[in-house]
Amino acid sequence: KLSCTQLYKGVYLPSHLHPPQSLKYYEDFAFRPDDIIIATYPKSGTTWMQEIVPLIVSGGDPASVETLPNWNRVPWLEVYNARNLNLEERPSPRVFATHFHYNMMPPGFFEVKPRVIYVMRNPKDVFTSSFHYYGITSFLVKPGSQSEFLHKFLDGKVMFGSWFDHVKSWLNAEDKQHIMYICYEEMIMDLKDSVARIAQFLEKPLDAEVVEKIADRCLFKNMKQNNMSNYSMVSCEFIDQTKSEFLRKGIAGDWKNQLTVAEVEHFDAVYKDKMKDVKYKFAWD
Repeated sequence: KLSCTQLYKGVYLPSHLHPPQSLKYYEDFAFRPDDIIIATYPKSGTTWMQEIVPLIVSGGDPASVETLPNWNRVPWLEVYNARNLNLEERPSPRVFATHFHYNMMPPGFFEVKPRVIYVMRNPKDVFTSSFHYYGITSFLVKPGSQSEFLHKFLDGKVMFGSWFDHVKSWLNAEDKQHIMYICYEEMIMDLKDSVARIAQFLEKPLDAEVVEKIADRCLFKNMKQNNMSNYSMVSCEFIDQTKSEFLRKGIAGDWKNQLTVAEVEHFDAVYKDKMKDVKYKFAWD
């Protein structure tokens, strides 16, 4: 049993971040058709999108990412602070984040069909990033040894459940015309192209110069300097960045520095089995 967690719709959530009244707030949330939801499995590029999308929506205005810390700028609807932000008063288009699986989404989401950007990342890198992250937070169960954590991760016994279930739930979503799928690795390979595609999906045409400016601003090394996005404002009793930075490397393929040959073989075997029916062409395959 994971301590300090609760089971919600079959998935483990850290109780500290998701008290019952917050989950109830999300259950009853009134969506608008022009809302934009960044949906991710944790450690797949959420912080990056919380930087990119407000810049696109605002036409490249730096104030859009320099005024509020990212968890208030693009709040997770399931996290406790969302209830206190008067989100119903925010002008459209509102931008939100969620780590929920598709089938966990609240009724209003399916009725209103807001726009979704679903970001996916190579699960070996998600594992690597999670392992470091679990080690620096006070509100998550300590990860244990790398091999213990790998078994938990592959079994979905981690916060927000199984990566495989999460990705498959969103890939099998109905109303796909409202959803843009993008891989973290595509953003690493060509951020300018990714920004342009996201802008197009959001029906926010931007000229090439603005796209370039946004892409440059959102390069990992530049975003890492933004105190509203690098979690430097969070007390070290929650996240101890002396152990490992929240925005650590921002690269693809760091799993090669983390996993042993045997662990990679085991991971690949599980991946092959769990993803055998998935037709989507991932950038990391």
